[in-house]
Amino acid sequence: MKVILKETIDSLGIIGSEVDVAKGYARNYLLPQGKAVLDTPQNRNMLVHERVKFELQIAKEKKIAEEMAERLKTVVCKIPAKVSHEDNLYGSVTVNDLVLALKAQDVNIEKRMILLASPIKQLGVFKVPVRVYKEVEPEITIEIVEEK
Repeated sequence: MKVILKETIDSLGIIGSEVDVAKGYARNYLLPQGKAVLDTPQNRNMLVHERVKFELQIAKEKKIAEEMAERLKTVVCKIPAKVSHEDNLYGSVTVNDLVLALKAQDVNIEKRMILLASPIKQLGVFKVPVRVYKEVEPEITIEIVEEK
């Protein structure tokens, strides 16, 4: 089912874009929540008239995301972990550990924003990308240190 997004949804697209979604998803979530409208000729005409408004909204969202990205670039997060004699961790540092460590530094980001390819299993300094907005992915510095 084709719909036109009335707001940006990370998994689908940005505001004003025409996307094809499952009928149930559109009927049960997008349309009742007011997040999208059906792709009809009238709604397409509405989209043309509101294009300027949508572009301003996109610019505002992107500006906020870029400001947050600049703040995240300066973040250095130290995570203590138990270590074996070969500098390997007994467990691993996962996305959940990163979210908790960042919250301790008053950096509130969601778990799905952190793009950690695989859990960290050794000591050291790592760069981890964070998706703030489409095509805005700053890297935060994670330092895994031995727990004393």
